Amino acid sequence: MNKIHLIRRLATPLTRFIQNSSFSAVLLFLVTFLAFVLANTPAHEHIQKILSTPIGFHLNGFKLNKPFILWINDGLMSIFFFVVGLELKREIVAGELSKPQNALLPIMAAIGGMLFPALIYIGFNLNSSSDAIRGWGVPMCTDIAFSLGVLLLLGSQVPMQLKVFLTAVAIIDDIGAVTVIALFYSSEISFENVMIGFFFLSLMAVGNWIGVRSVLFYGVLGIGGVWLAFLLSGVHATVAGVLSAFAIPASRSINKDDFLEKLQSLTQDFKESVSSRHERYLVSPGEENIINEVKKISNYAISPLQKLEHSMHPLVAFAVIPIFALANAGIPIRGDWFAMATSPVALGSGVGLLVGKIAGIYGVSIIGIKLGWFAMPAGVNNRMILGTSFLAAIGFTMSLFITSLAFENPIYAAQAKMGILLASLVAGICGFLILKLALPRQ
Repeated sequence: MNKIHLIRRLATPLTRFIQNSSFSAVLLFLVTFLAFVLANTPAHEHIQKILSTPIGFHLNGFKLNKPFILWINDGLMSIFFFVVGLELKREIVAGELSKPQNALLPIMAAIGGMLFPALIYIGFNLNSSSDAIRGWGVPMCTDIAFSLGVLLLLGSQVPMQLKVFLTAVAIIDDIGAVTVIALFYSSEISFENVMIGFFFLSLMAVGNWIGVRSVLFYGVLGIGGVWLAFLLSGVHATVAGVLSAFAIPASRSINKDDFLEKLQSLTQDFKESVSSRHERYLVSPGEENIINEVKKISNYAISPLQKLEHSMHPLVAFAVIPIFALANAGIPIRGDWFAMATSPVALGSGVGLLVGKIAGIYGVSIIGIKLGWFAMPAGVNNRMILGTSFLAAIGFTMSLFITSLAFENPIYAAQAKMGILLASLVAGICGFLILKLALPRQ
Protein backbone atom coordinates (compact mmCIF):
# COMPACT_ATOMS: atom_id res chain seq x y z
CA MET A 1 0.00 0.00 0.00
CA ASN A 2 2.88 2.39 0.85
CA LYS A 3 4.39 1.85 -2.58
CA ILE A 4 1.04 2.56 -4.30
CA HIS A 5 0.59 5.69 -2.18
CA LEU A 6 4.10 6.88 -3.15
CA ILE A 7 3.38 6.32 -6.86
CA ARG A 8 0.17 8.33 -6.56
CA ARG A 9 1.99 11.17 -4.82
CA LEU A 10 4.60 11.26 -7.59
CA ALA A 11 2.10 10.87 -10.41
CA THR A 12 -0.23 13.67 -9.35
CA PRO A 13 2.26 16.58 -9.75
CA LEU A 14 3.55 15.04 -13.00
CA THR A 15 0.01 14.76 -14.37
CA ARG A 16 -0.70 18.36 -13.45
CA PHE A 17 2.56 19.45 -15.07
CA ILE A 18 1.75 17.61 -18.30
CA GLN A 19 -1.72 19.15 -18.37
CA ASN A 20 -0.24 22.62 -18.00
CA SER A 21 0.54 24.42 -21.24
CA SER A 22 4.02 25.21 -19.97
CA PHE A 23 4.93 21.55 -20.41
CA SER A 24 4.21 21.78 -24.15
CA ALA A 25 6.66 24.70 -24.34
CA VAL A 26 9.35 22.68 -22.54
CA LEU A 27 8.68 19.69 -24.82
CA LEU A 28 8.91 21.93 -27.88
CA PHE A 29 12.23 23.35 -26.67
CA LEU A 30 13.68 19.85 -26.16
CA VAL A 31 12.47 18.67 -29.59
CA THR A 32 13.98 21.79 -31.21
CA PHE A 33 17.31 21.16 -29.50
CA LEU A 34 17.20 17.54 -30.69
CA ALA A 35 16.45 18.66 -34.25
CA PHE A 36 19.41 21.08 -34.16
CA VAL A 37 21.77 18.35 -32.86
CA LEU A 38 20.60 15.80 -35.45
CA ALA A 39 21.01 18.35 -38.25
CA ASN A 40 24.72 18.54 -37.44
CA THR A 41 25.43 14.81 -37.29
CA PRO A 42 25.79 12.16 -40.02
CA ALA A 43 22.16 11.23 -39.31
CA HIS A 44 21.05 14.43 -41.06
CA GLU A 45 21.35 12.96 -44.55
CA HIS A 46 19.32 9.89 -43.58
CA ILE A 47 16.61 12.07 -42.01
CA GLN A 48 16.40 14.24 -45.13
CA LYS A 49 16.11 11.12 -47.25
CA ILE A 50 13.19 9.90 -45.13
CA LEU A 51 11.50 13.32 -45.25
CA SER A 52 11.80 13.46 -49.04
CA THR A 53 10.41 9.94 -49.56
CA PRO A 54 7.14 10.10 -51.57
CA ILE A 55 4.09 8.70 -49.81
CA GLY A 56 0.65 8.42 -51.36
CA PHE A 57 -2.03 6.22 -52.77
CA HIS A 58 -3.83 5.33 -56.03
CA LEU A 59 -7.59 4.79 -56.15
CA ASN A 60 -9.51 4.18 -59.39
CA GLY A 61 -7.26 6.43 -61.42
CA PHE A 62 -6.98 9.06 -58.63
CA LYS A 63 -3.35 9.55 -57.61
CA LEU A 64 -2.00 11.46 -54.63
CA ASN A 65 1.73 11.34 -54.00
CA LYS A 66 3.69 13.79 -51.85
CA PRO A 67 7.01 13.75 -49.96
CA PHE A 68 6.73 12.84 -46.29
CA ILE A 69 7.72 16.39 -45.25
CA LEU A 70 4.73 17.81 -47.13
CA TRP A 71 2.36 15.41 -45.38
CA ILE A 72 3.69 16.89 -42.13
CA ASN A 73 3.50 20.52 -43.28
CA ASP A 74 0.23 20.24 -45.23
CA GLY A 75 -1.48 17.56 -43.14
CA LEU A 76 -0.43 17.84 -39.50
CA MET A 77 -0.29 21.64 -39.61
CA SER A 78 -3.85 21.67 -40.94
CA ILE A 79 -4.85 20.05 -37.64
CA PHE A 80 -3.01 22.84 -35.81
CA PHE A 81 -4.84 25.50 -37.80
CA PHE A 82 -8.13 23.71 -37.26
CA VAL A 83 -7.68 24.04 -33.50
CA VAL A 84 -6.65 27.69 -33.95
CA GLY A 85 -9.88 28.21 -35.91
CA LEU A 86 -11.91 26.58 -33.12
CA GLU A 87 -10.29 28.87 -30.56
CA LEU A 88 -10.95 31.93 -32.68
CA LYS A 89 -14.61 31.01 -33.22
CA ARG A 90 -15.08 30.42 -29.49
CA GLU A 91 -13.55 33.83 -28.71
CA ILE A 92 -15.77 35.53 -31.32
CA VAL A 93 -18.96 33.74 -30.22
CA ALA A 94 -18.60 33.91 -26.43
CA GLY A 95 -15.11 35.09 -25.50
CA GLU A 96 -13.16 38.32 -25.31
CA LEU A 97 -13.48 39.01 -29.04
CA SER A 98 -17.28 38.97 -28.75
CA LYS A 99 -17.13 42.38 -27.06
CA PRO A 100 -15.94 45.17 -29.40
CA GLN A 101 -14.45 47.20 -26.56
CA ASN A 102 -12.30 44.21 -25.53
CA ALA A 103 -11.45 43.05 -29.05
CA LEU A 104 -10.12 46.33 -30.43
CA LEU A 105 -6.87 46.41 -28.42
CA PRO A 106 -5.60 42.90 -29.33
CA ILE A 107 -6.79 43.28 -32.94
CA MET A 108 -4.89 46.53 -33.50
CA ALA A 109 -1.87 45.27 -31.54
CA ALA A 110 -1.76 42.11 -33.66
CA ILE A 111 -2.01 44.12 -36.89
CA GLY A 112 0.87 46.34 -35.74
CA GLY A 113 2.78 43.21 -34.77
CA MET A 114 2.42 41.87 -38.32
CA LEU A 115 3.09 45.04 -40.34
CA PHE A 116 6.25 46.25 -38.58
CA PRO A 117 8.15 42.92 -38.84
CA ALA A 118 7.29 42.61 -42.56
CA LEU A 119 8.52 46.16 -43.24
CA ILE A 120 11.75 45.58 -41.31
CA TYR A 121 12.42 42.36 -43.25
CA ILE A 122 11.84 44.13 -46.56
CA GLY A 123 14.20 46.92 -45.42
CA PHE A 124 17.01 44.42 -44.80
CA ASN A 125 16.44 42.68 -48.15
CA LEU A 126 15.70 45.53 -50.58
CA ASN A 127 18.85 44.74 -52.55
CA SER A 128 18.50 40.96 -52.28
CA SER A 129 17.15 38.53 -54.85
CA SER A 130 13.43 38.07 -55.46
CA ASP A 131 13.66 34.65 -53.76
CA ALA A 132 15.11 36.22 -50.62
CA ILE A 133 12.54 39.00 -50.41
CA ARG A 134 9.73 36.42 -50.55
CA GLY A 135 10.47 35.77 -46.89
CA TRP A 136 8.77 38.99 -45.73
CA GLY A 137 6.03 36.89 -44.12
CA VAL A 138 8.48 34.94 -41.95
CA PRO A 139 8.79 37.41 -39.00
CA MET A 140 5.07 38.24 -38.90
CA CYS A 141 4.09 35.27 -36.76
CA THR A 142 3.72 34.59 -33.03
CA ASP A 143 4.12 31.06 -31.68
CA ILE A 144 1.07 30.66 -29.44
CA ALA A 145 2.34 27.48 -27.73
CA PHE A 146 5.80 28.82 -26.85
CA SER A 147 4.68 32.33 -25.87
CA LEU A 148 1.81 31.14 -23.65
CA GLY A 149 4.01 28.40 -22.21
CA VAL A 150 6.63 30.93 -21.08
CA LEU A 151 3.90 33.17 -19.65
CA LEU A 152 2.44 30.27 -17.65
CA LEU A 153 5.89 29.47 -16.23
CA LEU A 154 5.52 32.70 -14.24
CA GLY A 155 2.75 31.14 -12.18
CA SER A 156 -0.52 32.30 -10.73
CA GLN A 157 0.51 35.94 -10.27
CA VAL A 158 0.03 36.55 -14.01
CA PRO A 159 -3.27 38.51 -14.40
CA MET A 160 -5.92 36.62 -16.33
CA GLN A 161 -6.42 39.67 -18.58
CA LEU A 162 -2.76 39.49 -19.62
CA LYS A 163 -3.16 35.83 -20.62
CA VAL A 164 -6.30 36.74 -22.55
CA PHE A 165 -4.47 39.63 -24.29
CA LEU A 166 -1.56 37.44 -25.40
CA THR A 167 -3.88 34.62 -26.50
CA ALA A 168 -6.06 36.99 -28.51
CA VAL A 169 -3.03 38.64 -30.17
CA ALA A 170 -1.54 35.23 -31.04
CA ILE A 171 -4.81 33.88 -32.47
CA ILE A 172 -5.43 37.01 -34.58
CA ASP A 173 -1.79 36.81 -35.66
CA ASP A 174 -2.34 33.21 -36.80
CA ILE A 175 -5.39 34.23 -38.82
CA GLY A 176 -3.26 36.95 -40.43
CA ALA A 177 -0.66 34.29 -41.23
CA VAL A 178 -3.31 32.06 -42.83
CA THR A 179 -4.45 34.99 -44.97
CA VAL A 180 -0.87 35.70 -46.05
CA ILE A 181 -0.35 32.01 -46.87
CA ALA A 182 -3.56 31.86 -48.91
CA LEU A 183 -2.81 35.03 -50.89
CA PHE A 184 0.98 34.97 -51.30
CA TYR A 185 2.36 31.49 -50.58
CA SER A 186 -0.06 29.30 -52.49
CA SER A 187 0.96 27.79 -55.82
CA GLU A 188 -0.93 27.89 -59.12
CA ILE A 189 -4.62 27.82 -58.24
CA SER A 190 -7.08 25.21 -59.52
CA PHE A 191 -10.40 27.04 -59.18
CA GLU A 192 -12.29 23.83 -59.91
CA ASN A 193 -10.88 22.22 -56.76
CA VAL A 194 -11.42 25.44 -54.79
CA MET A 195 -15.10 25.33 -55.73
CA ILE A 196 -15.29 21.65 -54.73
CA GLY A 197 -13.77 22.57 -51.36
CA PHE A 198 -16.34 25.32 -50.82
CA PHE A 199 -19.12 22.92 -51.84
CA PHE A 200 -18.15 20.54 -49.02
CA LEU A 201 -17.73 23.53 -46.69
CA SER A 202 -21.29 24.61 -47.52
CA LEU A 203 -22.52 21.08 -46.66
CA MET A 204 -20.86 21.44 -43.26
CA ALA A 205 -22.51 24.85 -42.80
CA VAL A 206 -25.93 23.42 -43.74
CA GLY A 207 -25.38 20.57 -41.28
CA ASN A 208 -24.64 23.13 -38.59
CA TRP A 209 -27.77 25.12 -39.51
CA ILE A 210 -30.15 22.14 -39.39
CA GLY A 211 -28.73 20.92 -36.09
CA VAL A 212 -26.34 18.07 -36.96
CA ARG A 213 -24.09 17.51 -33.92
CA SER A 214 -22.15 14.42 -35.09
CA VAL A 215 -18.39 15.00 -34.95
CA LEU A 216 -18.00 12.15 -37.48
CA PHE A 217 -20.18 14.04 -40.00
CA TYR A 218 -17.95 17.12 -39.82
CA GLY A 219 -14.77 15.04 -39.77
CA VAL A 220 -15.61 13.16 -42.99
CA LEU A 221 -16.66 16.33 -44.86
CA GLY A 222 -13.81 18.40 -43.44
CA ILE A 223 -11.00 15.95 -44.18
CA GLY A 224 -12.32 13.99 -47.16
CA GLY A 225 -13.94 17.04 -48.74
CA VAL A 226 -12.62 20.49 -47.77
CA TRP A 227 -9.03 19.60 -46.85
CA LEU A 228 -8.43 17.22 -49.78
CA ALA A 229 -9.92 19.68 -52.29
CA PHE A 230 -7.77 22.53 -51.01
CA LEU A 231 -4.71 20.28 -51.01
CA LEU A 232 -5.26 19.64 -54.72
CA SER A 233 -6.24 23.23 -55.51
CA GLY A 234 -2.90 24.96 -54.90
CA VAL A 235 -4.37 27.01 -52.04
CA HIS A 236 -2.42 25.84 -49.00
CA ALA A 237 -4.27 23.07 -47.19
CA THR A 238 -3.91 24.75 -43.79
CA VAL A 239 -6.50 27.32 -44.94
CA ALA A 240 -9.01 24.45 -45.05
CA GLY A 241 -8.37 23.81 -41.35
CA VAL A 242 -9.49 27.29 -40.32
CA LEU A 243 -12.48 27.37 -42.70
CA SER A 244 -13.67 23.95 -41.50
CA ALA A 245 -13.40 25.05 -37.87
CA PHE A 246 -15.81 27.91 -38.50
CA ALA A 247 -18.43 25.41 -39.73
CA ILE A 248 -18.37 23.43 -36.46
CA PRO A 249 -21.47 24.08 -34.29
CA ALA A 250 -20.84 26.26 -31.25
CA SER A 251 -24.37 25.80 -29.86
CA ARG A 252 -25.53 23.15 -27.41
CA SER A 253 -28.44 20.75 -27.84
CA ILE A 254 -29.74 21.56 -24.35
CA ASN A 255 -29.66 24.87 -22.48
CA LYS A 256 -28.46 25.33 -18.91
CA ASP A 257 -31.89 25.53 -17.30
CA ASP A 258 -33.19 22.36 -18.99
CA PHE A 259 -29.91 20.57 -18.23
CA LEU A 260 -30.11 21.50 -14.54
CA GLU A 261 -33.80 20.50 -14.32
CA LYS A 262 -33.17 17.08 -15.91
CA LEU A 263 -30.07 16.53 -13.79
CA GLN A 264 -32.00 17.26 -10.57
CA SER A 265 -34.79 14.92 -11.67
CA LEU A 266 -32.30 12.13 -12.44
CA THR A 267 -30.52 12.71 -9.15
CA GLN A 268 -33.79 12.28 -7.29
CA ASP A 269 -34.57 9.11 -9.27
CA PHE A 270 -31.13 7.78 -8.38
CA LYS A 271 -31.71 8.41 -4.67
CA GLU A 272 -35.06 6.61 -4.79
CA SER A 273 -33.85 3.64 -6.85
CA VAL A 274 -33.49 0.19 -5.31
CA SER A 275 -29.83 -0.77 -4.97
CA SER A 276 -28.48 -4.25 -5.49
CA ARG A 277 -27.30 -6.37 -2.58
CA HIS A 278 -23.71 -5.92 -3.83
CA GLU A 279 -23.90 -2.13 -4.08
CA ARG A 280 -20.25 -1.80 -3.09
CA TYR A 281 -19.32 -3.34 -6.43
CA LEU A 282 -22.36 -3.15 -8.71
CA VAL A 283 -25.22 -0.78 -9.45
CA SER A 284 -28.75 -1.94 -10.14
CA PRO A 285 -30.08 -1.94 -13.74
CA GLY A 286 -32.21 1.10 -12.89
CA GLU A 287 -29.22 2.99 -11.49
CA GLU A 288 -27.17 2.06 -14.53
CA ASN A 289 -29.85 3.50 -16.83
CA ILE A 290 -29.91 6.72 -14.81
CA ILE A 291 -26.12 7.04 -14.99
CA ASN A 292 -26.20 6.51 -18.76
CA GLU A 293 -28.92 9.16 -19.06
CA VAL A 294 -26.77 11.60 -17.08
CA LYS A 295 -23.89 10.93 -19.48
CA LYS A 296 -26.22 11.47 -22.44
CA ILE A 297 -27.60 14.84 -21.33
CA SER A 298 -24.12 15.92 -20.21
CA ASN A 299 -22.91 15.22 -23.73
CA TYR A 300 -25.76 17.33 -25.12
CA ALA A 301 -24.81 20.20 -22.78
CA ILE A 302 -21.41 20.68 -24.48
CA SER A 303 -21.13 22.04 -28.02
CA PRO A 304 -19.22 20.06 -30.70
CA LEU A 305 -16.80 23.01 -30.94
CA GLN A 306 -15.82 22.71 -27.27
CA LYS A 307 -15.62 18.90 -27.45
CA LEU A 308 -13.24 19.06 -30.40
CA GLU A 309 -11.19 21.87 -28.94
CA HIS A 310 -10.64 20.09 -25.62
CA SER A 311 -9.99 16.68 -27.16
CA MET A 312 -7.59 17.95 -29.85
CA HIS A 313 -5.47 20.28 -27.72
CA PRO A 314 -3.28 17.44 -26.35
CA LEU A 315 -2.85 16.01 -29.87
CA VAL A 316 -1.65 19.38 -31.18
CA ALA A 317 0.52 20.27 -28.16
CA PHE A 318 2.20 16.91 -27.65
CA ALA A 319 2.28 15.43 -31.17
CA VAL A 320 1.55 17.78 -34.09
CA ILE A 321 3.80 20.71 -33.13
CA PRO A 322 6.71 18.58 -31.81
CA ILE A 323 6.70 16.44 -34.98
CA PHE A 324 6.63 19.58 -37.11
CA ALA A 325 9.52 21.06 -35.11
CA LEU A 326 11.58 17.88 -35.39
CA ALA A 327 11.13 17.88 -39.17
CA ASN A 328 11.69 21.59 -39.76
CA ALA A 329 13.81 23.16 -36.99
CA GLY A 330 17.13 21.51 -37.79
CA ILE A 331 19.78 23.95 -39.04
CA PRO A 332 22.96 22.39 -40.44
CA ILE A 333 25.85 24.71 -39.57
CA ARG A 334 28.32 24.68 -42.44
CA GLY A 335 31.31 27.01 -42.79
CA ASP A 336 31.04 30.52 -41.38
CA TRP A 337 28.05 30.50 -39.01
CA PHE A 338 28.59 34.21 -38.19
CA ALA A 339 28.15 35.15 -41.86
CA MET A 340 25.04 32.99 -41.91
CA ALA A 341 23.58 34.71 -38.83
CA THR A 342 24.32 38.22 -40.18
CA SER A 343 22.97 37.66 -43.71
CA PRO A 344 20.12 39.93 -44.84
CA VAL A 345 17.63 37.06 -44.63
CA ALA A 346 18.69 36.09 -41.09
CA LEU A 347 18.74 39.71 -39.91
CA GLY A 348 15.43 40.48 -41.58
CA SER A 349 13.86 37.44 -39.88
CA GLY A 350 15.47 37.94 -36.47
CA VAL A 351 15.34 41.73 -36.17
CA GLY A 352 11.90 41.72 -37.78
CA LEU A 353 10.65 39.42 -35.03
CA LEU A 354 12.47 41.00 -32.10
CA VAL A 355 12.16 44.69 -32.96
CA GLY A 356 9.12 44.60 -35.24
CA LYS A 357 6.87 42.68 -32.87
CA ILE A 358 7.75 44.89 -29.90
CA ALA A 359 7.39 48.12 -31.91
CA GLY A 360 4.11 46.92 -33.40
CA ILE A 361 2.42 45.38 -30.37
CA TYR A 362 3.79 47.56 -27.55
CA GLY A 363 3.88 50.74 -29.62
CA VAL A 364 0.34 50.43 -30.97
CA SER A 365 -1.02 49.37 -27.56
CA ILE A 366 0.55 52.16 -25.50
CA ILE A 367 -0.11 54.92 -28.05
CA GLY A 368 -3.73 53.77 -28.42
CA ILE A 369 -4.22 53.62 -24.64
CA LYS A 370 -2.70 57.10 -24.12
CA LEU A 371 -4.90 58.55 -26.87
CA GLY A 372 -7.98 56.92 -25.35
CA TRP A 373 -8.65 54.56 -28.26
CA PHE A 374 -8.33 51.47 -26.04
CA ALA A 375 -8.66 50.75 -22.33
CA MET A 376 -5.79 49.19 -20.39
CA PRO A 377 -6.89 45.66 -19.36
CA ALA A 378 -7.70 45.31 -15.65
CA GLY A 379 -4.68 44.46 -13.50
CA VAL A 380 -2.23 45.12 -16.36
CA ASN A 381 0.38 47.90 -16.64
CA ASN A 382 2.79 49.20 -19.29
CA ARG A 383 5.69 46.95 -18.26
CA MET A 384 3.46 43.87 -18.50
CA ILE A 385 2.45 44.89 -22.02
CA LEU A 386 6.16 45.31 -22.87
CA GLY A 387 7.05 41.87 -21.49
CA THR A 388 4.12 40.30 -23.33
CA SER A 389 5.25 41.99 -26.56
CA PHE A 390 8.63 40.28 -26.15
CA LEU A 391 6.88 36.92 -25.71
CA ALA A 392 4.86 37.60 -28.86
CA ALA A 393 8.21 37.91 -30.67
CA ILE A 394 8.70 34.16 -30.21
CA GLY A 395 7.92 33.23 -33.79
CA PHE A 396 9.07 29.64 -33.83
CA THR A 397 6.39 27.26 -35.19
CA MET A 398 4.55 29.61 -37.55
CA SER A 399 7.71 31.40 -38.71
CA LEU A 400 9.36 28.07 -39.51
CA PHE A 401 6.21 27.03 -41.35
CA ILE A 402 6.20 30.12 -43.58
CA THR A 403 9.96 29.64 -44.12
CA SER A 404 9.19 26.21 -45.60
CA LEU A 405 6.73 27.87 -48.01
CA ALA A 406 8.66 31.03 -48.85
CA PHE A 407 12.10 29.83 -49.95
CA GLU A 408 13.13 27.52 -52.72
CA ASN A 409 16.83 28.11 -51.95
CA PRO A 410 17.82 25.93 -48.94
CA ILE A 411 20.53 28.45 -48.00
CA TYR A 412 17.94 31.18 -47.50
CA ALA A 413 15.77 28.76 -45.52
CA ALA A 414 18.68 27.91 -43.19
CA GLN A 415 19.50 31.62 -42.73
CA ALA A 416 15.87 32.42 -41.89
CA LYS A 417 15.75 29.56 -39.38
CA MET A 418 18.91 30.89 -37.73
CA GLY A 419 17.35 34.34 -37.36
CA ILE A 420 14.07 32.86 -36.06
CA LEU A 421 15.71 30.67 -33.42
CA LEU A 422 18.09 33.37 -32.14
CA ALA A 423 15.35 36.02 -31.99
CA SER A 424 12.88 33.63 -30.34
CA LEU A 425 15.45 32.65 -27.70
CA VAL A 426 16.28 36.27 -26.86
CA ALA A 427 12.60 37.26 -26.91
CA GLY A 428 11.61 34.43 -24.56
CA ILE A 429 14.34 35.20 -22.02
CA CYS A 430 13.77 38.99 -22.09
CA GLY A 431 9.99 38.63 -21.93
CA PHE A 432 10.23 36.26 -18.96
CA LEU A 433 12.61 38.57 -17.03
CA ILE A 434 10.61 41.75 -17.74
CA LEU A 435 7.38 40.13 -16.62
CA LYS A 436 9.06 38.59 -13.56
CA LEU A 437 10.01 42.10 -12.42
CA ALA A 438 6.68 43.66 -13.45
CA LEU A 439 4.37 41.13 -11.81
CA PRO A 440 3.37 41.56 -8.13
CA ARG A 441 5.41 39.45 -5.73
CA GLN A 442 3.58 36.72 -3.83
